[in-house]
Amino acid sequence: MSYKSLRDFMARLETAGELARVSHPVSTVLEMTEIQTRLLAGQGPAVLFEKPVMPDGSVSPIPVLVNLFGTVKRVAMGVTLGGEERTSAEALREVGRTLAFLRQPEPPAGLKDALELIPFARDVMAMRPATRAFGTAPCQEVVLTGADIDLGKLPIQTCWPGEPAPLITWPLVVTKGPTEAREDAFNLGIYRMQMIGRDRTIMR
Repeated sequence: MSYKSLRDFMARLETAGELARVSHPVSTVLEMTEIQTRLLAGQGPAVLFEKPVMPDGSVSPIPVLVNLFGTVKRVAMGVTLGGEERTSAEALREVGRTLAFLRQPEPPAGLKDALELIPFARDVMAMRPATRAFGTAPCQEVVLTGADIDLGKLPIQTCWPGEPAPLITWPLVVTKGPTEAREDAFNLGIYRMQMIGRDRTIMR
């Protein structure tokens, strides 16, 4: 099996009892963080807050999903290499061994070794990401630029008392060095980003 989107994965989690929905309004200032901290400590489900309350008291139309990968089981469920459904740490370790082999592959010693690699090769080919024409992905249905950008419209959490600004805790951050050298190529990473303006963040 594989997932076509985050919504697809969420539907699978909900069917498995691994996703709870909260329709009651919950504040993005401290409340959400406290709830998800307790869920994480107790191996609780992922939660979709359907009515996030913004700092000004208004309800955001954008829901907030938390604790998505808070357990080994959900991480395993999200890894669909080879079309297999996974739910255990051992299944994840097997994927880890596959990825480790890809980093430092060893050539087959003979015909027997080569034949044994055929199923592995199929799994590797299945890892190729799907390609789309630029701008056609669902996440690009709404694109804001210039003066239209306002991070304050997003239900970003303020996580701790005394925090100077809301904190984006799980963003995918694209960075690139100043030159065209290989070491300055594009990189995709996860870093905490703190909002310091309508269209500005700093890396924490």
